[in-house]
Amino acid sequence: MNARGALGRYGEDLAARLLTDAGMAVLERNWRCRAGEIDIVAMDGDALVVCEVKTRRAGAFQHPMAAVSPVKADRLRRLAEIWLDRNGGPPPGGVRIDLIGVMLPGRGAPVVEHARGVA
Repeated sequence: MNARGALGRYGEDLAARLLTDAGMAVLERNWRCRAGEIDIVAMDGDALVVCEVKTRRAGAFQHPMAAVSPVKADRLRRLAEIWLDRNGGPPPGGVRIDLIGVMLPGRGAPVVEHARGVA
């Protein structure tokens, strides 16, 4: 794994821990199909959560929370539909797309932000 892959994996580990600590159940990580990848699929009560994780080092050009463009949001919605088709359809609580941004400062603890319902 290269440095970029290791950075992303670390951010996804932090994100999965955040979701679990918030009482969500992580169903899958790095789910892939021909159309792309979902970083984390989780359940929040009776709602399915498709979660995109963006990790950046401090001083990066773009804040991780700004990384989901309209094109990326459309792709996440399409991926959520594919996941639902393959896993029994939507749950009673519907589907939500969340973003978790992880900032790694030069010193100190990572800063993890969770935005719900971004797309």
